[in-house]
Amino acid sequence: MSSNDLVKYMTQQVVSYIDQPKEKRKDQRAERKASKQPFLFRWFGIIPMAISMFVKKENR
Repeated sequence: MSSNDLVKYMTQQVVSYIDQPKEKRKDQRAERKASKQPFLFRWFGIIPMAISMFVKKENR
């Protein structure tokens, strides 16, 4: 892929994003944010979840 193709693709993506109504952009941003995993799971995997479950179980 040449640099011209890359610039063309990026320009098309930016223009299509800008052409969308503001409400649709807000909805897409909210969906992306809701689908993200919590910070600890994203950075450290499933180990923090296992530890937190173990600690909660021990506290009961």
